[in-house]
Amino acid sequence: MNPLTLTVVAMPSSPKSIAGSIAGKELAPLPTLLPHYLALSYAALIIYASLHPLTGWRDPGISPFYFLDAAWPRYWTGFDLAINALAYLPLGFLLALTLRRLPGRWIPAVAALMLGALLSFCVESLQTWLPTRVASNLDLACNTLGTGIGALLSIWHGRRFFIRIALLQRHLLTPFPHSDFGLVLIGLWLLTQLSPETILFGAGDMRHMLEITPAVPYAAHSFFALETGIIVCNTIAIGLTVRALLADQSSPYLAVAVFFVVALSIRTLAAAVLVNPLNAFAWLTPGATLGLSVGGVILSLIMLMPASIRIALAGLALMAGTVLVNVTPPNPYSAAALVTWRQGHFLNFNGLTRLTASFWPFLALPYLTLLGRRIESNQG
Repeated sequence: MNPLTLTVVAMPSSPKSIAGSIAGKELAPLPTLLPHYLALSYAALIIYASLHPLTGWRDPGISPFYFLDAAWPRYWTGFDLAINALAYLPLGFLLALTLRRLPGRWIPAVAALMLGALLSFCVESLQTWLPTRVASNLDLACNTLGTGIGALLSIWHGRRFFIRIALLQRHLLTPFPHSDFGLVLIGLWLLTQLSPETILFGAGDMRHMLEITPAVPYAAHSFFALETGIIVCNTIAIGLTVRALLADQSSPYLAVAVFFVVALSIRTLAAAVLVNPLNAFAWLTPGATLGLSVGGVILSLIMLMPASIRIALAGLALMAGTVLVNVTPPNPYSAAALVTWRQGHFLNFNGLTRLTASFWPFLALPYLTLLGRRIESNQG
Protein backbone atom coordinates (compact mmCIF):
# COMPACT_ATOMS: atom_id res chain seq x y z
CA MET A 1 0.00 0.00 0.00
CA ASN A 2 1.52 3.29 -1.05
CA PRO A 3 1.19 6.12 1.44
CA LEU A 4 -1.09 8.96 0.55
CA THR A 5 1.02 11.96 -0.38
CA LEU A 6 -0.34 15.16 1.05
CA THR A 7 1.20 18.47 0.08
CA VAL A 8 2.12 20.35 3.22
CA VAL A 9 4.39 23.13 4.33
CA ALA A 10 7.83 22.84 5.81
CA MET A 11 7.67 22.31 9.54
CA PRO A 12 6.45 25.42 11.40
CA SER A 13 7.56 26.07 14.94
CA SER A 14 4.13 26.41 16.53
CA PRO A 15 0.44 25.63 15.88
CA LYS A 16 -0.16 29.30 15.11
CA SER A 17 2.52 29.25 12.45
CA ILE A 18 0.96 26.09 11.07
CA ALA A 19 -2.18 27.99 10.14
CA GLY A 20 -0.09 30.77 8.67
CA SER A 21 1.96 28.35 6.64
CA ILE A 22 -1.13 26.78 5.15
CA ALA A 23 -2.54 30.17 4.32
CA GLY A 24 0.77 31.09 2.70
CA LYS A 25 0.86 27.77 0.78
CA GLU A 26 4.53 27.04 1.48
CA LEU A 27 4.07 23.48 0.29
CA ALA A 28 6.23 20.34 0.41
CA PRO A 29 5.23 16.68 0.05
CA LEU A 30 4.54 14.59 3.15
CA PRO A 31 3.41 10.94 3.00
CA THR A 32 0.96 9.70 5.61
CA LEU A 33 -0.94 6.46 6.06
CA LEU A 34 -3.34 7.90 8.61
CA PRO A 35 -6.34 8.01 6.21
CA HIS A 36 -5.70 4.36 5.29
CA TYR A 37 -5.57 3.24 8.92
CA LEU A 38 -8.66 5.25 9.80
CA ALA A 39 -10.65 3.98 6.82
CA LEU A 40 -9.83 0.33 7.57
CA SER A 41 -10.54 0.75 11.28
CA TYR A 42 -13.82 2.53 10.67
CA ALA A 43 -14.96 -0.07 8.14
CA ALA A 44 -14.20 -2.84 10.64
CA LEU A 45 -16.18 -1.04 13.33
CA ILE A 46 -19.14 -0.63 10.98
CA ILE A 47 -19.11 -4.33 10.12
CA TYR A 48 -19.10 -5.37 13.75
CA ALA A 49 -21.75 -2.86 14.80
CA SER A 50 -23.98 -3.93 11.91
CA LEU A 51 -23.72 -7.64 12.72
CA HIS A 52 -23.63 -7.49 16.52
CA PRO A 53 -24.13 -9.73 18.48
CA LEU A 54 -22.87 -12.19 15.83
CA THR A 55 -24.84 -15.06 17.36
CA GLY A 56 -27.92 -17.06 16.41
CA TRP A 57 -27.12 -17.42 12.72
CA ARG A 58 -29.84 -19.38 10.91
CA ASP A 59 -31.18 -19.95 7.42
CA PRO A 60 -34.58 -18.23 7.13
CA GLY A 61 -35.32 -19.97 3.85
CA ILE A 62 -35.37 -16.78 1.78
CA SER A 63 -32.89 -15.06 -0.49
CA PRO A 64 -30.40 -12.83 1.34
CA PHE A 65 -31.20 -10.18 -1.27
CA TYR A 66 -34.96 -10.13 -0.68
CA PHE A 67 -34.77 -6.70 0.91
CA LEU A 68 -33.72 -5.01 -2.34
CA ASP A 69 -37.25 -4.98 -3.78
CA ALA A 70 -39.11 -5.15 -0.48
CA ALA A 71 -41.82 -2.64 0.36
CA TRP A 72 -41.12 0.50 2.36
CA PRO A 73 -40.48 -0.49 6.00
CA ARG A 74 -43.55 -0.21 8.19
CA TYR A 75 -41.70 1.20 11.19
CA TRP A 76 -39.05 3.87 10.81
CA THR A 77 -38.11 7.19 12.38
CA GLY A 78 -36.21 10.22 11.21
CA PHE A 79 -33.65 9.51 13.93
CA ASP A 80 -32.93 6.06 12.49
CA LEU A 81 -32.56 7.47 8.98
CA ALA A 82 -30.19 10.18 10.17
CA ILE A 83 -28.08 7.72 12.18
CA ASN A 84 -27.77 5.38 9.20
CA ALA A 85 -26.61 8.22 6.97
CA LEU A 86 -24.28 9.82 9.51
CA ALA A 87 -22.68 6.48 10.38
CA TYR A 88 -21.36 6.11 6.83
CA LEU A 89 -20.40 9.75 6.29
CA PRO A 90 -16.92 9.40 7.88
CA LEU A 91 -16.36 6.23 5.86
CA GLY A 92 -17.04 8.06 2.60
CA PHE A 93 -14.78 10.91 3.67
CA LEU A 94 -11.88 8.59 4.54
CA LEU A 95 -12.29 6.31 1.52
CA ALA A 96 -12.29 9.22 -0.91
CA LEU A 97 -9.18 10.62 0.73
CA THR A 98 -7.47 7.22 0.67
CA LEU A 99 -8.30 6.82 -3.03
CA ARG A 100 -7.20 10.33 -3.92
CA ARG A 101 -4.32 9.03 -6.04
CA LEU A 102 -6.83 7.81 -8.63
CA PRO A 103 -6.94 10.00 -11.75
CA GLY A 104 -9.47 12.78 -12.02
CA ARG A 105 -11.14 14.85 -9.36
CA TRP A 106 -14.41 12.92 -9.08
CA ILE A 107 -13.24 9.34 -9.62
CA PRO A 108 -12.08 8.97 -5.97
CA ALA A 109 -15.50 10.13 -4.78
CA VAL A 110 -17.31 7.74 -7.13
CA ALA A 111 -15.06 4.86 -6.09
CA ALA A 112 -15.63 5.67 -2.41
CA LEU A 113 -19.39 5.79 -3.01
CA MET A 114 -19.32 2.38 -4.68
CA LEU A 115 -17.20 0.84 -1.91
CA GLY A 116 -19.44 2.25 0.80
CA ALA A 117 -22.56 1.03 -0.98
CA LEU A 118 -20.97 -2.40 -1.46
CA LEU A 119 -20.10 -2.61 2.23
CA SER A 120 -23.64 -1.65 3.23
CA PHE A 121 -25.10 -4.15 0.74
CA CYS A 122 -22.94 -6.95 2.15
CA VAL A 123 -23.80 -6.32 5.79
CA GLU A 124 -27.51 -5.87 5.02
CA SER A 125 -27.46 -9.20 3.16
CA LEU A 126 -25.71 -10.91 6.06
CA GLN A 127 -28.31 -9.52 8.46
CA THR A 128 -30.83 -11.82 6.76
CA TRP A 129 -29.30 -14.72 8.70
CA LEU A 130 -29.35 -12.93 12.07
CA PRO A 131 -32.59 -13.22 14.06
CA THR A 132 -31.99 -9.94 15.90
CA ARG A 133 -31.38 -7.90 12.75
CA VAL A 134 -33.63 -6.82 9.88
CA ALA A 135 -32.19 -6.19 6.42
CA SER A 136 -33.60 -3.00 4.93
CA ASN A 137 -33.36 -1.32 1.55
CA LEU A 138 -33.98 1.97 3.33
CA ASP A 139 -30.88 1.41 5.47
CA LEU A 140 -28.91 0.64 2.32
CA ALA A 141 -30.11 3.86 0.71
CA CYS A 142 -29.28 5.95 3.78
CA ASN A 143 -25.85 4.34 4.14
CA THR A 144 -25.10 5.03 0.48
CA LEU A 145 -26.30 8.62 0.84
CA GLY A 146 -24.06 9.13 3.86
CA THR A 147 -21.09 7.67 2.00
CA GLY A 148 -21.72 9.99 -0.93
CA ILE A 149 -21.95 13.07 1.27
CA GLY A 150 -18.73 12.11 3.02
CA ALA A 151 -16.97 11.54 -0.30
CA LEU A 152 -18.04 14.96 -1.56
CA LEU A 153 -16.84 16.62 1.63
CA SER A 154 -13.51 14.86 1.19
CA ILE A 155 -13.13 16.13 -2.37
CA TRP A 156 -13.87 19.68 -1.27
CA HIS A 157 -12.15 19.84 2.12
CA GLY A 158 -10.39 16.53 2.85
CA ARG A 159 -6.97 17.41 1.52
CA ARG A 160 -6.71 20.67 3.45
CA PHE A 161 -8.05 18.98 6.59
CA PHE A 162 -5.38 16.28 6.54
CA ILE A 163 -2.70 18.81 5.67
CA ARG A 164 -3.46 20.43 9.01
CA ILE A 165 -3.48 17.05 10.74
CA ALA A 166 -0.16 16.10 9.15
CA LEU A 167 1.42 19.38 10.21
CA LEU A 168 0.23 18.93 13.78
CA GLN A 169 1.69 15.42 13.68
CA ARG A 170 5.07 16.80 12.67
CA HIS A 171 4.91 19.45 15.36
CA LEU A 172 3.67 17.30 18.25
CA LEU A 173 4.66 13.70 17.49
CA THR A 174 7.91 11.80 17.32
CA PRO A 175 8.93 11.39 13.66
CA PHE A 176 9.12 7.61 13.41
CA PRO A 177 7.35 5.09 11.14
CA HIS A 178 3.95 3.81 12.25
CA SER A 179 3.15 6.88 14.35
CA ASP A 180 -0.08 7.08 12.34
CA PHE A 181 -1.10 3.67 13.65
CA GLY A 182 -0.28 4.83 17.16
CA LEU A 183 -2.73 7.69 16.75
CA VAL A 184 -5.40 5.23 15.64
CA LEU A 185 -4.74 3.10 18.73
CA ILE A 186 -5.12 6.14 20.97
CA GLY A 187 -8.36 7.02 19.22
CA LEU A 188 -9.69 3.49 19.71
CA TRP A 189 -8.80 3.66 23.40
CA LEU A 190 -10.77 6.88 23.73
CA LEU A 191 -13.68 5.09 22.04
CA THR A 192 -13.66 2.49 24.82
CA GLN A 193 -14.33 5.24 27.34
CA LEU A 194 -17.81 5.61 25.84
CA SER A 195 -18.81 2.35 27.53
CA PRO A 196 -20.20 3.17 31.00
CA GLU A 197 -20.37 -0.47 32.06
CA THR A 198 -16.64 -1.19 32.15
CA ILE A 199 -14.25 -0.36 34.96
CA LEU A 200 -12.57 2.99 34.38
CA PHE A 201 -9.71 2.53 31.88
CA GLY A 202 -10.28 -1.23 32.04
CA ALA A 203 -9.47 -3.06 28.80
CA GLY A 204 -8.73 -6.59 27.66
CA ASP A 205 -11.68 -8.35 29.33
CA MET A 206 -12.23 -11.49 27.25
CA ARG A 207 -14.58 -13.32 29.61
CA HIS A 208 -17.80 -12.29 27.88
CA MET A 209 -16.41 -13.53 24.56
CA LEU A 210 -15.00 -16.80 25.90
CA GLU A 211 -17.88 -17.33 28.35
CA ILE A 212 -15.55 -17.62 31.33
CA THR A 213 -16.98 -17.18 34.80
CA PRO A 214 -15.26 -14.72 37.17
CA ALA A 215 -12.40 -16.28 39.11
CA VAL A 216 -12.98 -14.13 42.20
CA PRO A 217 -16.40 -13.78 43.87
CA TYR A 218 -17.58 -10.26 44.49
CA ALA A 219 -16.65 -8.68 47.79
CA ALA A 220 -16.37 -4.98 48.47
CA HIS A 221 -12.78 -5.03 49.72
CA SER A 222 -11.44 -7.26 46.95
CA PHE A 223 -13.27 -5.31 44.26
CA PHE A 224 -11.83 -2.07 45.62
CA ALA A 225 -8.29 -3.46 45.50
CA LEU A 226 -8.67 -4.93 42.01
CA GLU A 227 -10.33 -1.80 40.63
CA THR A 228 -7.54 0.34 42.03
CA GLY A 229 -4.90 -1.94 40.52
CA ILE A 230 -6.58 -1.92 37.10
CA ILE A 231 -6.73 1.87 37.02
CA VAL A 232 -3.14 2.26 38.23
CA CYS A 233 -1.81 -0.15 35.59
CA ASN A 234 -3.81 1.30 32.73
CA THR A 235 -3.08 4.90 33.71
CA ILE A 236 0.61 4.07 33.48
CA ALA A 237 0.26 2.05 30.27
CA ILE A 238 -1.83 4.52 28.29
CA GLY A 239 0.07 7.52 29.66
CA LEU A 240 3.41 6.06 28.59
CA THR A 241 1.97 5.13 25.19
CA VAL A 242 0.88 8.72 24.64
CA ARG A 243 4.28 9.92 25.86
CA ALA A 244 6.03 7.62 23.38
CA LEU A 245 4.21 9.32 20.52
CA LEU A 246 5.08 12.85 21.64
CA ALA A 247 8.06 14.72 20.24
CA ASP A 248 10.78 15.65 22.73
CA GLN A 249 10.36 19.36 22.09
CA SER A 250 6.68 19.25 23.08
CA SER A 251 5.41 19.60 26.66
CA PRO A 252 4.83 15.92 27.50
CA TYR A 253 3.45 16.41 31.02
CA LEU A 254 0.91 18.96 29.85
CA ALA A 255 -0.05 16.89 26.80
CA VAL A 256 -0.54 13.71 28.84
CA ALA A 257 -2.56 15.60 31.47
CA VAL A 258 -4.80 17.10 28.78
CA PHE A 259 -5.25 13.66 27.26
CA PHE A 260 -6.51 12.20 30.53
CA VAL A 261 -8.83 15.17 31.06
CA VAL A 262 -10.30 14.49 27.62
CA ALA A 263 -10.68 10.78 28.41
CA LEU A 264 -12.44 11.44 31.71
CA SER A 265 -14.66 14.04 30.05
CA ILE A 266 -15.69 11.48 27.43
CA ARG A 267 -16.43 8.97 30.18
CA THR A 268 -18.54 11.48 32.08
CA LEU A 269 -20.47 12.64 29.03
CA ALA A 270 -21.12 9.06 27.91
CA ALA A 271 -22.53 8.08 31.30
CA ALA A 272 -24.74 11.18 31.37
CA VAL A 273 -26.10 10.75 27.84
CA LEU A 274 -26.28 6.98 27.48
CA VAL A 275 -27.37 6.04 30.99
CA ASN A 276 -28.63 8.87 33.16
CA PRO A 277 -27.41 12.40 33.94
CA LEU A 278 -27.46 11.47 37.62
CA ASN A 279 -24.87 8.77 36.89
CA ALA A 280 -22.46 11.08 35.07
CA PHE A 281 -19.79 10.71 37.77
CA ALA A 282 -20.60 7.16 38.81
CA TRP A 283 -17.14 6.15 37.57
CA LEU A 284 -15.57 8.29 40.31
CA THR A 285 -15.52 5.51 42.90
CA PRO A 286 -13.08 5.31 45.84
CA GLY A 287 -11.05 2.81 43.83
CA ALA A 288 -10.97 5.14 40.82
CA THR A 289 -9.92 8.11 42.95
CA LEU A 290 -7.07 6.18 44.54
CA GLY A 291 -6.08 4.52 41.27
CA LEU A 292 -5.88 7.79 39.36
CA SER A 293 -3.86 9.40 42.14
CA VAL A 294 -1.37 6.57 42.55
CA GLY A 295 -1.17 5.93 38.81
CA GLY A 296 -0.61 9.61 38.09
CA VAL A 297 2.27 9.86 40.56
CA ILE A 298 3.98 6.71 39.26
CA LEU A 299 3.45 7.81 35.67
CA SER A 300 5.05 11.20 36.39
CA LEU A 301 8.14 9.51 37.79
CA ILE A 302 8.46 6.97 34.97
CA MET A 303 8.23 9.74 32.38
CA LEU A 304 11.61 10.95 33.65
CA MET A 305 13.25 7.68 32.58
CA PRO A 306 14.82 6.89 29.18
CA ALA A 307 12.47 6.06 26.32
CA SER A 308 13.40 2.37 26.12
CA ILE A 309 12.62 1.84 29.81
CA ARG A 310 9.34 3.73 29.48
CA ILE A 311 8.22 1.47 26.63
CA ALA A 312 9.14 -1.69 28.56
CA LEU A 313 7.25 -0.52 31.65
CA ALA A 314 4.26 0.45 29.50
CA GLY A 315 4.10 -3.11 28.17
CA LEU A 316 4.37 -4.60 31.66
CA ALA A 317 1.67 -2.30 33.02
CA LEU A 318 -0.58 -3.14 30.07
CA MET A 319 -0.20 -6.89 30.64
CA ALA A 320 -0.75 -6.53 34.39
CA GLY A 321 -3.88 -4.46 33.86
CA THR A 322 -5.24 -7.01 31.38
CA VAL A 323 -4.71 -9.86 33.84
CA LEU A 324 -6.39 -7.94 36.65
CA VAL A 325 -9.43 -7.00 34.57
CA ASN A 326 -9.98 -10.67 33.72
CA VAL A 327 -10.04 -11.79 37.37
CA THR A 328 -12.11 -8.91 38.69
CA PRO A 329 -15.73 -9.81 39.59
CA PRO A 330 -18.53 -8.00 37.76
CA ASN A 331 -19.16 -4.44 38.82
CA PRO A 332 -22.70 -4.10 40.28
CA TYR A 333 -23.01 -0.64 38.74
CA SER A 334 -22.05 -1.91 35.29
CA ALA A 335 -24.85 -4.48 35.36
CA ALA A 336 -27.41 -1.79 36.18
CA ALA A 337 -25.95 0.53 33.56
CA LEU A 338 -26.13 -2.16 30.90
CA VAL A 339 -29.81 -2.84 31.61
CA THR A 340 -30.58 0.84 31.13
CA TRP A 341 -28.41 1.08 28.04
CA ARG A 342 -29.98 -1.91 26.32
CA GLN A 343 -33.38 -0.30 26.51
CA GLY A 344 -32.34 2.41 24.07
CA HIS A 345 -30.92 2.67 20.56
CA PHE A 346 -27.37 1.93 21.69
CA LEU A 347 -27.26 -1.87 21.96
CA ASN A 348 -25.07 -2.18 18.87
CA PHE A 349 -22.88 0.68 20.04
CA ASN A 350 -22.47 -1.10 23.36
CA GLY A 351 -21.23 -4.21 21.58
CA LEU A 352 -18.86 -2.11 19.51
CA THR A 353 -17.24 -0.39 22.48
CA ARG A 354 -16.97 -3.66 24.41
CA LEU A 355 -15.28 -5.37 21.47
CA THR A 356 -12.82 -2.50 21.10
CA ALA A 357 -12.06 -2.55 24.82
CA SER A 358 -11.56 -6.32 24.77
CA PHE A 359 -9.03 -6.33 21.95
CA TRP A 360 -7.27 -3.03 22.56
CA PRO A 361 -4.41 -4.35 24.76
CA PHE A 362 -3.72 -7.12 22.24
CA LEU A 363 -3.29 -4.50 19.53
CA ALA A 364 -1.32 -2.09 21.69
CA LEU A 365 1.20 -4.62 23.03
CA PRO A 366 2.65 -5.59 19.61
CA TYR A 367 2.78 -1.90 18.74
CA LEU A 368 4.73 -1.13 21.92
CA THR A 369 7.08 -4.02 21.12
CA LEU A 370 7.68 -2.64 17.63
CA LEU A 371 8.18 0.82 19.06
CA GLY A 372 10.65 -0.45 21.64
CA ARG A 373 12.73 -2.21 19.01
CA ARG A 374 12.73 0.93 16.91
CA ILE A 375 14.02 2.97 19.83
CA GLU A 376 16.73 0.40 20.61
CA SER A 377 17.89 0.35 16.99
CA ASN A 378 18.10 4.14 16.94
CA GLN A 379 20.08 4.16 20.17
CA GLY A 380 22.38 1.44 18.87
